[in-house]
Amino acid sequence: MRVGEAIDEYLYHLRVERGSSANTIEAYRRDLQAYDAFLEGAGTTELAEVTPEDVSAFEGSLVEEGLAFSTVCRRMAAVRGLHRFAVQEGFAPTAPTDALALPKTPKRLPEVLSIEDAGRLLDALPTGGALEARDRAVMEVLYGCGLRASELCRLDVARVHQQDGLLVVVGKGSKERLVPISGAAERALSDYLAGPRAELSLKAHVPKPSAHDAVFLNARGGRLTRQGLFGIVRKAGEAAGIEGLHPHMLRHSFATHMLKGGADLRVIQQILGHADISTTQIYTHVDRTHLKEEYLASHPRAHLKP
Repeated sequence: MRVGEAIDEYLYHLRVERGSSANTIEAYRRDLQAYDAFLEGAGTTELAEVTPEDVSAFEGSLVEEGLAFSTVCRRMAAVRGLHRFAVQEGFAPTAPTDALALPKTPKRLPEVLSIEDAGRLLDALPTGGALEARDRAVMEVLYGCGLRASELCRLDVARVHQQDGLLVVVGKGSKERLVPISGAAERALSDYLAGPRAELSLKAHVPKPSAHDAVFLNARGGRLTRQGLFGIVRKAGEAAGIEGLHPHMLRHSFATHMLKGGADLRVIQQILGHADISTTQIYTHVDRTHLKEEYLASHPRAHLKP
């Protein structure tokens, strides 16, 4: 059976027997027509003649085209489905896709600020009214404690133990953990709690029980939301010339800078609230990348060819 004929049978199977939507069938049609054209260009027209090498070559061509990872995965899923269907229906003796691994999700290293950029960002924060004091505390705590956006928004006054220099943070799965706070972050938070927070709480038109407990309040006296937090961070980044700054970048920067400063990976894991050490190990890759960049930028013979 020719590849094109098998594709028609498979699409009919999806429509009639599987009840797939018209959009799904049309997407599979485009993906499999591209596959058929690729095989034909390589001189393969019969389904039984397709080899694992042909399938790998097709996947490689998709990557070379610069297609999004999700698009490559979708097209390869369509190809895999076609060949499995062909074996089930007796159109081909084996499926050349069975021995092939699924496309692997590329590991993306987290975006981090340099230590110099982090210092410049925080030192440039404006001072003045209650909102400025809140924003400074927000930024310093995000970077100084490595909190997630949701954790900072959920932080309650009763969970701030200033004398002990600790925060009781409620993380994923409602699990509590202790996070140390010191230095600039502790000072900014203390200054905010000493007066500006009470000033913001007075702006609430209708008393909100959750806002009474919240550390960080919005301009109307309610609990600061994730959307409001992202706006604060983005605005601070733009003022410092850092486009696209978001809370998680500050969390990543916290962990990376702790590692560079000599902190044990297990300690960083506990502070960040990672259940598995493998999640924290991504920061060792970030640090190695930084080391290589520093080496290439600094060593006088790093660019000499052998």
